Amino acid sequence: METAYTYLALSGLLTVLLWAPYIIGRMFVWGIPTFLTNYPEGFPKQEPETPMWMDRAKRAHLNMVETMPAFIAVVVAAGMLGDASTAATVGMWAQIFFYARIAHAVVYTLAIPALRTPVYLVSWASILTIGAQVVL
Repeated sequence: METAYTYLALSGLLTVLLWAPYIIGRMFVWGIPTFLTNYPEGFPKQEPETPMWMDRAKRAHLNMVETMPAFIAVVVAAGMLGDASTAATVGMWAQIFFYARIAHAVVYTLAIPALRTPVYLVSWASILTIGAQVVL
């Protein structure tokens, strides 16, 4: 289970770091003084126009935030309820989840056509497969 827990921790760090691109982008769009003093005048009704990549990066981060609870639940449950025979499988799928989520963030932010959903589905299948190791 050490591998699974390592990739659980890495996925947590990824979740925390995925906000960085759009926050840094916002700093440049708003200007550093406005960014540091909280919000531009008239926010949120009036907000400086942001590039589409920033909006996509924000949505990629939010999608990761929404997905993490299920991933955490199945990895922790596998650690508590699984046995030594399932540890390697759970670790492998936790690793697949992590790399799929990196790919998802890149593909989503860069708007690479036709890849966003498949890489998301790989991470989704990883969660289901880890969960199946626990209940089957």
